[in-house]
Amino acid sequence: QVQLVESGGGLVQAGGSLRLSCAASGGTFSSYPMAWFRQAPGKGREFVAAINRSGTSTPYANSVKGRFTISRDNAKNTLDLQMDSLKPEDTAVYYCAGRIGSLASISSLEYQYWGQGTQVTVSS
Repeated sequence: QVQLVESGGGLVQAGGSLRLSCAASGGTFSSYPMAWFRQAPGKGREFVAAINRSGTSTPYANSVKGRFTISRDNAKNTLDLQMDSLKPEDTAVYYCAGRIGSLASISSLEYQYWGQGTQVTVSS
């Protein structure tokens, strides 16, 4: 069973940056494709970015492409999300997720392991 713990959320002004981290334990981190999702108040969970096991494939949502960068360190069992040029519409709870399989996925339904989430608030 994999445990995921996010950190790095907070309050930032529009145009600023934040770096989220997700620490994994209890499993073989390098065997899991990983992803970030987010959920804003009153909305459903939304795909943000994903990364395959080796880090060579990184699909992004159109809304964050060019501003966010997903990365992983399999030696340290960590997943990161560098968020630049933040906008008020990026405000949400951000979740890291892992799945059993070989490919990254943009569907939340395909992820079995979830962190508790970290709040990101972007003020205008």
